[in-house]
Amino acid sequence: MVATPIGNLADIGLRALQVLSLVDSVACEDTRHTASLLQGYGLHKPLLALHEHNEAEAAQTVVQRLREGQRVAYVSDAGTPGVSDPGARLVAAVNAAGLRAVPIPGASSITALLSVAGHSGWDGRFVFAGFLSPKAAERQREVQVIAADARACVLLEAPHRIEALARDLATLGDRTLTVGRELTKQFEEVAHLSSGAFPAWLKDGAHRTRGEFVLMVHPRAAEAAGEGLDGASLRTLDLLLGELPLKTAVRLCAEITGQARNAVYQAALARRASAAGEEDEASDTPG
Repeated sequence: MVATPIGNLADIGLRALQVLSLVDSVACEDTRHTASLLQGYGLHKPLLALHEHNEAEAAQTVVQRLREGQRVAYVSDAGTPGVSDPGARLVAAVNAAGLRAVPIPGASSITALLSVAGHSGWDGRFVFAGFLSPKAAERQREVQVIAADARACVLLEAPHRIEALARDLATLGDRTLTVGRELTKQFEEVAHLSSGAFPAWLKDGAHRTRGEFVLMVHPRAAEAAGEGLDGASLRTLDLLLGELPLKTAVRLCAEITGQARNAVYQAALARRASAAGEEDEASDTPG
C-alpha cells in the first residue's frame, strides 16, 4: 500500500520510489492518472484498475497474483490508500488470504493541515471524520456531533459540495476553522477564520470553490460546551431534555433562565453526546 503525493510530485518518498521500481505490477484507482505519475519518475509498470466500483473483484485478481509470487503495489490517486480512498477492501482480501499487506507511508493532507493549524494549547487529539454525508439532513446531524465534541475534527470535501458544507459549519459560530485548499499544489491556500465566516470567505473569489479541501475544526472552547452555565441553568436544561425535543428544550431553557440561546444549545449538544457515550460504555460492560 504505497502513499503517493497529494499534489507536488517532489513529495514522493524514497522508499515508495524503490517499491514502485521493484514490483511486477501496480494496481491503482485510475490507470491514466497512475501512468502519468509513474512516467514523472521514469517508471513504467503494468497497471490494473482497482477502484470503488470494482474493488471486490479486482482484489481477487491481486490476491491471485500474490499467490503466484508476484509483487504488487497499490496506489490511489493521491495520498494514502484506504483513507477516504479505495484500498480497504483490497487489504481485507489480502489478509483473509493469509497474505501480507505492507504500508509504505508518505504525504497526507490530514497531517499537512494539522501542522499549520497553529492552535495554541492543543493537546494533539483529533477526530478524523473524512467526507461528511452528501445528504443535507444527515450532514447537519454530523455537524451537530462535531459541535458537541471538544476535540479538533478534520474533514475532507470536494469542490462541488464545499459551499453546502460551509453553510452547515457556519452553525458552529465562532469556533475556529483552518481551511486548506489545494495543499502542496501551485495555488495552495491556507486560511484561519471563524466557522461562521466560512461561507463569505468562499464567495470572496471565484477560485475559492475550486480544488480539493481539507479542514480542521479547532478544539471547542470550554465556554462553548456550556461550562459557563450555572448549576441551576444546567439542572433546568437536564429536566427539559428529559421530556422534550432538543430544540424545544433549548428554547424554553433560554427563556426560563435568561441564558443566551446559543450557549444553552451548545450545552445541550454536549450533554446529549456525554449521555450517549455513557450508554455505549454501559452496553460494553460484561454481564
